[in-house]
Amino acid sequence: MKIRKQCALVALEDVKAYITEECGQIAVFDATNTTRERRDLILNFAKENAYKVFFVESVCDDPEVIAANILEVKVSSPDYPEINREYVMDDFLKRIECYKVTYQPLDPDNYDQDLSFIKVINVGQRFLVNRVRDYIQSKIVYYLMNIHVQPRTIYLCRHGESDFNLVGKIGGDSGLSPHGKQFAQALKKFIAEQGIVDLKVWTSQLKRTIQTAESLGVPYEQWKILNEIDAGVCEEMTYEEIETQYPDEFALRDQEKYLYRYPGGESYQDLVQRLEAVIMELERQGSVLVISHQAVMRCLLAYFLDKSADELPYLKCPLHTIFKLTPVAYGCKVETITLNVEAVNTHRDKPSGSTNSLPKSQTPVRMRRNSFTPLASPDTIKRTRNYSVGSRPLNPLGSLLFPEVRDGADQQKLQLQMGSACLEPANNITCESLVSVSATK
Repeated sequence: MKIRKQCALVALEDVKAYITEECGQIAVFDATNTTRERRDLILNFAKENAYKVFFVESVCDDPEVIAANILEVKVSSPDYPEINREYVMDDFLKRIECYKVTYQPLDPDNYDQDLSFIKVINVGQRFLVNRVRDYIQSKIVYYLMNIHVQPRTIYLCRHGESDFNLVGKIGGDSGLSPHGKQFAQALKKFIAEQGIVDLKVWTSQLKRTIQTAESLGVPYEQWKILNEIDAGVCEEMTYEEIETQYPDEFALRDQEKYLYRYPGGESYQDLVQRLEAVIMELERQGSVLVISHQAVMRCLLAYFLDKSADELPYLKCPLHTIFKLTPVAYGCKVETITLNVEAVNTHRDKPSGSTNSLPKSQTPVRMRRNSFTPLASPDTIKRTRNYSVGSRPLNPLGSLLFPEVRDGADQQKLQLQMGSACLEPANNITCESLVSVSATK
Protein backbone atom coordinates (compact mmCIF):
# COMPACT_ATOMS: atom_id res chain seq x y z
CA MET A 1 0.00 0.00 0.00
CA LYS A 2 2.91 2.33 0.74
CA ILE A 3 4.28 1.82 -2.76
CA ARG A 4 0.84 2.44 -4.31
CA LYS A 5 0.48 5.68 -2.36
CA GLN A 6 3.92 6.80 -3.46
CA CYS A 7 3.00 6.07 -7.09
CA ALA A 8 -0.16 8.15 -6.66
CA LEU A 9 1.84 11.09 -5.29
CA VAL A 10 4.26 10.90 -8.22
CA ALA A 11 1.32 10.83 -10.64
CA LEU A 12 -0.19 13.90 -8.97
CA GLU A 13 3.11 15.71 -9.44
CA ASP A 14 2.84 14.82 -13.12
CA VAL A 15 -0.60 16.44 -13.09
CA LYS A 16 0.87 19.59 -11.58
CA ALA A 17 3.71 19.68 -14.10
CA TYR A 18 1.28 19.22 -17.00
CA ILE A 19 -0.93 22.11 -15.87
CA THR A 20 1.75 24.56 -14.74
CA GLU A 21 4.63 23.82 -17.12
CA GLU A 22 2.92 22.49 -20.23
CA CYS A 23 -0.02 24.91 -20.19
CA GLY A 24 -2.50 22.08 -19.64
CA GLN A 25 -6.03 22.92 -18.58
CA ILE A 26 -7.62 19.58 -17.73
CA ALA A 27 -5.92 16.52 -16.24
CA VAL A 28 -7.51 13.08 -15.82
CA PHE A 29 -6.12 11.25 -12.78
CA ASP A 30 -7.05 7.66 -13.63
CA ALA A 31 -6.69 5.43 -10.56
CA THR A 32 -8.67 3.18 -8.24
CA ASN A 33 -9.30 5.89 -5.67
CA THR A 34 -11.59 3.61 -3.70
CA THR A 35 -11.01 4.95 -0.17
CA ARG A 36 -11.87 8.26 1.47
CA GLU A 37 -8.25 8.60 2.53
CA ARG A 38 -7.06 8.45 -1.09
CA ARG A 39 -9.77 10.87 -2.26
CA ASP A 40 -8.90 13.26 0.57
CA LEU A 41 -5.30 13.12 -0.61
CA ILE A 42 -6.45 14.26 -4.05
CA LEU A 43 -8.69 16.97 -2.61
CA ASN A 44 -5.87 18.36 -0.46
CA PHE A 45 -3.54 18.37 -3.45
CA ALA A 46 -6.17 20.24 -5.48
CA LYS A 47 -6.75 22.76 -2.68
CA GLU A 48 -3.04 23.50 -2.36
CA ASN A 49 -2.83 24.20 -6.10
CA ALA A 50 -6.21 25.92 -6.57
CA TYR A 51 -7.57 23.17 -8.84
CA LYS A 52 -11.17 22.07 -9.17
CA VAL A 53 -11.96 18.35 -8.79
CA PHE A 54 -14.72 16.27 -10.36
CA PHE A 55 -14.88 12.56 -9.44
CA VAL A 56 -16.18 9.91 -11.83
CA GLU A 57 -17.16 6.68 -10.06
CA SER A 58 -18.03 3.61 -12.08
CA VAL A 59 -19.95 0.97 -10.09
CA CYS A 60 -21.03 -2.40 -11.42
CA ASP A 61 -22.76 -5.19 -9.50
CA ASP A 62 -24.26 -7.09 -12.44
CA PRO A 63 -22.29 -10.39 -12.78
CA GLU A 64 -23.10 -10.75 -16.48
CA VAL A 65 -21.92 -7.24 -17.28
CA ILE A 66 -18.73 -7.77 -15.26
CA ALA A 67 -17.95 -11.07 -17.00
CA ALA A 68 -18.57 -9.64 -20.47
CA ASN A 69 -16.49 -6.59 -19.64
CA ILE A 70 -13.53 -8.66 -18.45
CA LEU A 71 -13.53 -10.78 -21.58
CA GLU A 72 -13.92 -7.81 -23.91
CA VAL A 73 -11.75 -5.24 -22.16
CA LYS A 74 -9.31 -6.77 -19.72
CA VAL A 75 -8.06 -9.53 -22.01
CA SER A 76 -6.56 -6.82 -24.23
CA SER A 77 -5.36 -4.76 -21.27
CA PRO A 78 -1.62 -4.06 -20.88
CA ASP A 79 -1.96 -5.76 -17.47
CA TYR A 80 -2.37 -9.14 -19.17
CA PRO A 81 0.00 -9.48 -22.12
CA GLU A 82 -0.36 -12.81 -23.94
CA ILE A 83 -2.19 -14.60 -21.13
CA ASN A 84 -5.05 -17.06 -21.68
CA ARG A 85 -8.62 -15.81 -21.19
CA GLU A 86 -9.45 -18.18 -18.33
CA TYR A 87 -6.56 -16.87 -16.23
CA VAL A 88 -7.56 -13.26 -16.91
CA MET A 89 -11.14 -13.89 -15.76
CA ASP A 90 -10.04 -15.64 -12.57
CA ASP A 91 -7.35 -13.09 -11.71
CA PHE A 92 -9.54 -10.04 -12.25
CA LEU A 93 -12.43 -11.45 -10.22
CA LYS A 94 -9.95 -11.94 -7.37
CA ARG A 95 -8.83 -8.34 -7.82
CA ILE A 96 -12.42 -7.15 -7.47
CA GLU A 97 -12.85 -9.13 -4.25
CA CYS A 98 -9.74 -7.43 -2.83
CA TYR A 99 -11.13 -4.00 -3.64
CA LYS A 100 -14.42 -4.83 -1.92
CA VAL A 101 -12.60 -5.14 1.42
CA THR A 102 -11.49 -1.50 1.47
CA TYR A 103 -13.95 0.11 -0.96
CA GLN A 104 -15.78 3.16 0.39
CA PRO A 105 -18.24 4.45 -2.22
CA LEU A 106 -18.92 8.13 -2.69
CA ASP A 107 -21.67 9.14 -0.28
CA PRO A 108 -23.95 11.87 -1.70
CA ASP A 109 -26.08 12.06 1.46
CA ASN A 110 -23.45 12.61 4.13
CA TYR A 111 -19.68 12.42 3.90
CA ASP A 112 -19.33 13.44 0.22
CA GLN A 113 -22.41 15.63 -0.15
CA ASP A 114 -20.31 18.72 -0.98
CA LEU A 115 -18.17 17.03 -3.65
CA SER A 116 -18.77 17.27 -7.38
CA PHE A 117 -19.12 13.82 -8.95
CA ILE A 118 -21.07 11.42 -11.12
CA LYS A 119 -21.75 7.75 -10.40
CA VAL A 120 -22.10 5.58 -13.49
CA ILE A 121 -24.04 2.47 -12.48
CA ASN A 122 -23.86 -0.79 -14.45
CA VAL A 123 -22.30 0.76 -17.54
CA GLY A 124 -24.89 3.47 -18.01
CA GLN A 125 -28.09 1.83 -16.79
CA ARG A 126 -28.38 4.57 -14.16
CA PHE A 127 -26.54 7.75 -13.16
CA LEU A 128 -26.25 9.77 -9.98
CA VAL A 129 -24.99 13.33 -10.40
CA ASN A 130 -23.99 15.51 -7.45
CA ARG A 131 -23.15 19.24 -7.37
CA VAL A 132 -22.11 20.01 -10.93
CA ARG A 133 -20.55 23.45 -10.54
CA ASP A 134 -19.29 24.62 -13.91
CA TYR A 135 -19.40 24.24 -17.67
CA ILE A 136 -16.63 21.66 -17.97
CA GLN A 137 -18.19 19.43 -15.32
CA SER A 138 -21.54 19.61 -17.09
CA LYS A 139 -19.84 18.61 -20.36
CA ILE A 140 -18.25 15.59 -18.66
CA VAL A 141 -21.68 14.53 -17.40
CA TYR A 142 -23.15 15.07 -20.88
CA TYR A 143 -20.42 12.94 -22.44
CA LEU A 144 -20.67 10.07 -19.95
CA MET A 145 -24.45 9.93 -20.24
CA ASN A 146 -24.26 9.60 -24.03
CA ILE A 147 -21.57 6.97 -24.58
CA HIS A 148 -22.29 3.25 -24.58
CA VAL A 149 -20.31 0.00 -24.89
CA GLN A 150 -22.55 -1.93 -27.28
CA PRO A 151 -20.88 -3.35 -30.42
CA ARG A 152 -21.20 -1.06 -33.42
CA THR A 153 -19.46 0.06 -36.59
CA ILE A 154 -19.03 3.57 -37.94
CA TYR A 155 -18.45 4.01 -41.66
CA LEU A 156 -16.92 7.29 -42.82
CA CYS A 157 -16.53 8.34 -46.43
CA ARG A 158 -16.47 11.46 -48.52
CA HIS A 159 -18.99 12.24 -51.22
CA GLY A 160 -18.31 10.99 -54.71
CA GLU A 161 -15.91 13.01 -56.81
CA SER A 162 -17.46 16.40 -57.62
CA ASP A 163 -17.16 18.72 -60.60
CA PHE A 164 -15.16 21.15 -58.44
CA ASN A 165 -12.80 18.34 -57.41
CA LEU A 166 -11.94 17.85 -61.07
CA VAL A 167 -10.78 21.45 -61.48
CA GLY A 168 -9.19 21.74 -58.03
CA LYS A 169 -11.65 24.23 -56.53
CA ILE A 170 -12.41 24.18 -52.80
CA GLY A 171 -15.81 24.65 -51.16
CA GLY A 172 -18.86 25.54 -53.21
CA ASP A 173 -21.85 23.34 -53.88
CA SER A 174 -21.15 21.48 -57.09
CA GLY A 175 -22.69 18.16 -58.10
CA LEU A 176 -21.09 14.79 -58.75
CA SER A 177 -18.83 14.10 -61.70
CA PRO A 178 -19.37 10.93 -63.78
CA HIS A 179 -16.81 9.11 -61.59
CA GLY A 180 -18.57 10.45 -58.50
CA LYS A 181 -21.86 8.95 -59.66
CA GLN A 182 -20.08 5.68 -60.32
CA PHE A 183 -18.77 5.70 -56.75
CA ALA A 184 -22.29 6.27 -55.40
CA GLN A 185 -23.42 3.07 -57.12
CA ALA A 186 -20.38 1.18 -55.84
CA LEU A 187 -21.13 2.43 -52.32
CA LYS A 188 -24.70 1.15 -52.63
CA LYS A 189 -23.40 -2.31 -53.52
CA PHE A 190 -20.86 -2.26 -50.68
CA ILE A 191 -23.44 -1.31 -48.04
CA ALA A 192 -25.84 -4.00 -49.29
CA GLU A 193 -23.08 -6.63 -48.98
CA GLN A 194 -22.40 -5.66 -45.36
CA GLY A 195 -25.91 -6.68 -44.28
CA ILE A 196 -25.97 -4.06 -41.52
CA VAL A 197 -29.12 -4.04 -39.40
CA ASP A 198 -30.64 -0.61 -38.66
CA LEU A 199 -27.87 1.31 -40.39
CA LYS A 200 -28.33 5.09 -40.21
CA VAL A 201 -27.04 7.29 -43.03
CA TRP A 202 -26.05 10.92 -42.42
CA THR A 203 -25.05 13.56 -44.97
CA SER A 204 -24.33 17.27 -45.03
CA GLN A 205 -26.72 19.71 -46.68
CA LEU A 206 -24.47 20.14 -49.70
CA LYS A 207 -25.43 18.74 -53.06
CA ARG A 208 -22.52 16.33 -53.53
CA THR A 209 -23.18 14.35 -50.33
CA ILE A 210 -26.93 14.29 -50.93
CA GLN A 211 -26.49 12.96 -54.46
CA THR A 212 -24.18 10.26 -53.12
CA ALA A 213 -26.74 9.20 -50.49
CA GLU A 214 -29.67 9.31 -52.95
CA SER A 215 -28.09 6.47 -54.91
CA LEU A 216 -28.22 4.19 -51.85
CA GLY A 217 -31.99 3.99 -51.97
CA VAL A 218 -32.33 4.17 -48.18
CA PRO A 219 -33.55 6.90 -45.79
CA TYR A 220 -30.89 9.40 -44.76
CA GLU A 221 -30.59 12.46 -42.51
CA GLN A 222 -29.13 15.79 -43.56
CA TRP A 223 -26.96 17.63 -41.01
CA LYS A 224 -26.02 21.25 -41.68
CA ILE A 225 -23.15 20.95 -39.21
CA LEU A 226 -21.62 18.26 -41.46
CA ASN A 227 -21.09 20.87 -44.21
CA GLU A 228 -17.52 21.33 -45.38
CA ILE A 229 -15.25 23.87 -43.68
CA ASP A 230 -16.18 27.41 -44.74
CA ALA A 231 -13.33 28.85 -46.82
CA GLY A 232 -14.74 32.39 -46.62
CA VAL A 233 -13.48 34.63 -49.40
CA CYS A 234 -11.54 31.68 -50.83
CA GLU A 235 -14.66 29.63 -51.62
CA GLU A 236 -14.71 28.23 -55.18
CA MET A 237 -11.04 29.05 -55.75
CA THR A 238 -8.12 26.74 -56.50
CA TYR A 239 -5.06 26.76 -54.25
CA GLU A 240 -3.11 28.32 -57.12
CA GLU A 241 -5.61 31.17 -57.31
CA ILE A 242 -5.47 31.69 -53.54
CA GLU A 243 -1.67 31.80 -53.60
CA THR A 244 -1.76 34.37 -56.41
CA GLN A 245 -4.53 36.63 -55.10
CA TYR A 246 -3.90 36.28 -51.34
CA PRO A 247 -0.25 35.26 -50.91
CA ASP A 248 -0.13 36.35 -47.25
CA GLU A 249 -3.16 34.25 -46.37
CA PHE A 250 -1.74 31.28 -48.26
CA ALA A 251 1.51 31.49 -46.28
CA LEU A 252 -0.28 31.88 -42.95
CA ARG A 253 -2.40 28.79 -43.53
CA ASP A 254 0.69 26.74 -44.33
CA GLN A 255 2.31 27.96 -41.11
CA GLU A 256 -0.50 26.78 -38.77
CA LYS A 257 -3.28 25.00 -40.60
CA TYR A 258 -5.26 23.91 -37.54
CA LEU A 259 -5.60 27.40 -36.05
CA TYR A 260 -5.72 29.40 -39.28
CA ARG A 261 -9.15 30.85 -40.03
CA TYR A 262 -10.10 31.78 -43.57
CA PRO A 263 -11.09 35.47 -43.74
CA GLY A 264 -14.87 35.42 -43.46
CA GLY A 265 -14.76 31.64 -42.92
CA GLU A 266 -13.66 28.97 -40.45
CA SER A 267 -10.57 27.31 -39.03
CA TYR A 268 -10.15 23.61 -38.30
CA GLN A 269 -10.49 24.52 -34.64
CA ASP A 270 -13.86 26.14 -35.39
CA LEU A 271 -14.88 23.02 -37.28
CA VAL A 272 -13.96 20.74 -34.36
CA GLN A 273 -16.20 22.77 -32.09
CA ARG A 274 -19.00 22.73 -34.67
CA LEU A 275 -18.86 18.94 -34.94
CA GLU A 276 -19.20 18.26 -31.22
CA ALA A 277 -22.94 17.54 -31.51
CA VAL A 278 -22.34 15.03 -34.32
CA ILE A 279 -19.64 13.27 -32.31
CA MET A 280 -21.90 13.00 -29.27
CA GLU A 281 -24.68 11.58 -31.44
CA LEU A 282 -22.26 9.07 -32.98
CA GLU A 283 -21.41 7.95 -29.43
CA ARG A 284 -25.12 7.41 -28.72
CA GLN A 285 -25.98 5.52 -31.90
CA GLY A 286 -25.44 2.03 -33.25
CA SER A 287 -24.01 1.60 -36.75
CA VAL A 288 -23.85 4.77 -38.85
CA LEU A 289 -22.60 5.70 -42.33
CA VAL A 290 -21.46 9.35 -42.47
CA ILE A 291 -21.07 10.78 -45.98
CA SER A 292 -19.23 14.06 -45.54
CA HIS A 293 -16.28 16.11 -46.75
CA GLN A 294 -12.49 16.07 -46.48
CA ALA A 295 -12.05 18.51 -43.55
CA VAL A 296 -15.08 17.14 -41.69
CA MET A 297 -13.88 13.57 -42.12
CA ARG A 298 -10.45 14.52 -40.81
CA CYS A 299 -12.00 15.89 -37.63
CA LEU A 300 -14.10 12.76 -37.08
CA LEU A 301 -11.13 10.47 -37.69
CA ALA A 302 -8.96 12.54 -35.34
CA TYR A 303 -11.51 12.06 -32.57
CA PHE A 304 -11.86 8.30 -32.92
CA LEU A 305 -8.17 7.64 -33.66
CA ASP A 306 -6.87 10.10 -31.02
CA LYS A 307 -4.87 12.33 -33.37
CA SER A 308 -3.39 15.66 -32.31
CA ALA A 309 -4.27 19.09 -33.62
CA ASP A 310 -1.01 19.12 -35.59
CA GLU A 311 -1.83 15.82 -37.29
CA LEU A 312 -5.52 16.46 -37.91
CA PRO A 313 -5.37 18.84 -40.94
CA TYR A 314 -3.09 16.48 -42.83
CA LEU A 315 -4.89 13.16 -42.33
CA LYS A 316 -5.34 11.44 -45.68
CA CYS A 317 -9.01 11.00 -46.59
CA PRO A 318 -9.04 10.08 -50.28
CA LEU A 319 -12.14 10.15 -52.42
CA HIS A 320 -13.97 6.88 -53.06
CA THR A 321 -12.51 5.27 -49.94
CA ILE A 322 -14.43 4.03 -46.89
CA PHE A 323 -13.03 4.07 -43.37
CA LYS A 324 -14.61 1.33 -41.23
CA LEU A 325 -14.22 2.16 -37.54
CA THR A 326 -14.95 -0.34 -34.78
CA PRO A 327 -14.66 1.07 -31.25
CA VAL A 328 -12.92 -1.40 -28.94
CA ALA A 329 -11.31 -1.26 -25.53
CA TYR A 330 -8.34 1.12 -25.41
CA GLY A 331 -8.90 2.46 -28.90
CA CYS A 332 -10.61 2.06 -32.22
CA LYS A 333 -9.92 -0.47 -34.98
CA VAL A 334 -9.77 1.10 -38.42
CA GLU A 335 -10.07 -0.64 -41.78
CA THR A 336 -9.64 1.20 -45.10
CA ILE A 337 -11.73 -0.02 -48.04
CA THR A 338 -11.10 1.34 -51.54
CA LEU A 339 -13.96 0.82 -53.98
CA ASN A 340 -11.69 1.01 -57.06
CA VAL A 341 -13.44 3.93 -58.74
CA GLU A 342 -11.09 6.44 -60.30
CA ALA A 343 -10.90 9.87 -58.62
CA VAL A 344 -8.61 12.88 -58.43
CA ASN A 345 -6.26 13.30 -55.49
CA THR A 346 -7.32 16.28 -53.34
CA HIS A 347 -4.76 15.77 -50.56
CA ARG A 348 -2.19 18.51 -50.00
CA ASP A 349 0.84 17.45 -47.99
CA LYS A 350 2.21 19.51 -45.13
CA PRO A 351 4.74 21.98 -46.58
CA SER A 352 8.29 21.61 -45.32
CA GLY A 353 9.90 24.69 -43.80
CA SER A 354 6.71 26.67 -44.20
CA THR A 355 7.70 29.26 -41.57
CA ASN A 356 10.31 30.59 -43.99
CA SER A 357 7.56 31.78 -46.32
CA LEU A 358 5.72 33.86 -43.71
CA PRO A 359 5.00 37.51 -44.40
CA LYS A 360 7.53 39.77 -42.67
CA SER A 361 4.84 41.17 -40.40
CA GLN A 362 4.06 37.74 -38.95
CA THR A 363 5.91 35.68 -36.35
CA PRO A 364 6.07 31.85 -36.36
CA VAL A 365 3.97 31.24 -33.24
CA ARG A 366 0.70 29.38 -32.73
CA MET A 367 -2.09 31.88 -33.14
CA ARG A 368 -5.65 31.89 -34.35
CA ARG A 369 -6.45 34.85 -36.53
CA ASN A 370 -9.68 36.78 -36.35
CA SER A 371 -11.92 36.96 -39.36
CA PHE A 372 -11.68 40.27 -41.20
CA THR A 373 -15.43 40.73 -40.65
CA PRO A 374 -16.07 40.39 -36.90
CA LEU A 375 -19.74 40.09 -36.04
CA ALA A 376 -19.69 43.26 -33.94
CA SER A 377 -18.36 45.40 -36.77
CA PRO A 378 -20.76 47.83 -38.46
CA ASP A 379 -18.94 47.04 -41.71
CA THR A 380 -19.76 43.34 -41.62
CA ILE A 381 -20.35 42.00 -45.10
CA LYS A 382 -23.24 39.56 -45.26
CA ARG A 383 -23.24 36.81 -47.86
CA THR A 384 -24.60 33.31 -48.33
CA ARG A 385 -22.57 30.24 -47.39
CA ASN A 386 -22.03 29.19 -51.02
CA TYR A 387 -21.58 31.20 -54.20
CA SER A 388 -23.39 30.48 -57.42
CA VAL A 389 -21.32 29.01 -60.22
CA GLY A 390 -19.08 31.62 -61.80
CA SER A 391 -19.36 34.17 -58.99
CA ARG A 392 -16.35 35.52 -57.19
CA PRO A 393 -16.22 37.01 -53.67
CA LEU A 394 -15.17 40.61 -53.36
CA ASN A 395 -12.08 41.75 -51.50
CA PRO A 396 -13.62 44.66 -49.56
CA LEU A 397 -10.48 46.04 -47.92
CA GLY A 398 -7.74 45.18 -50.36
CA SER A 399 -5.26 43.34 -48.19
CA LEU A 400 -6.57 40.46 -46.08
CA LEU A 401 -3.64 40.60 -43.71
CA PHE A 402 -4.64 41.69 -40.21
CA PRO A 403 -2.86 41.71 -36.86
CA GLU A 404 -3.04 38.42 -35.05
CA VAL A 405 -4.28 37.96 -31.52
CA ARG A 406 -3.39 35.38 -28.92
CA ASP A 407 -6.10 33.06 -27.71
CA GLY A 408 -5.14 30.98 -24.68
CA ALA A 409 -7.49 28.18 -25.65
CA ASP A 410 -5.77 27.93 -29.03
CA GLN A 411 -2.56 26.67 -27.46
CA GLN A 412 -4.25 23.40 -26.65
CA LYS A 413 -4.14 20.14 -28.45
CA LEU A 414 -7.40 18.77 -29.86
CA GLN A 415 -9.35 17.77 -26.77
CA LEU A 416 -11.91 15.47 -28.32
CA GLN A 417 -10.46 12.07 -27.40
CA MET A 418 -11.89 8.56 -27.45
CA GLY A 419 -12.85 7.49 -23.92
CA SER A 420 -11.66 10.69 -22.25
CA ALA A 421 -13.59 12.99 -19.96
CA CYS A 422 -11.96 15.99 -21.66
CA LEU A 423 -14.19 17.53 -24.31
CA GLU A 424 -12.66 20.95 -24.79
CA PRO A 425 -10.25 23.35 -23.12
CA ALA A 426 -11.52 24.90 -19.91
CA ASN A 427 -11.54 28.65 -19.41
CA ASN A 428 -9.77 28.26 -16.09
CA ILE A 429 -7.26 25.77 -14.72
CA THR A 430 -9.03 22.57 -13.78
CA CYS A 431 -7.88 19.22 -12.46
CA GLU A 432 -10.32 16.39 -13.04
CA SER A 433 -9.91 13.16 -11.09
CA LEU A 434 -11.22 9.89 -12.48
CA VAL A 435 -12.22 7.14 -10.06
CA SER A 436 -12.60 3.63 -11.44
CA VAL A 437 -14.29 0.94 -9.40
CA SER A 438 -15.02 -2.68 -10.41
CA ALA A 439 -14.59 -4.15 -13.87
CA THR A 440 -16.40 -1.59 -15.94
CA LYS A 441 -14.79 0.32 -18.78
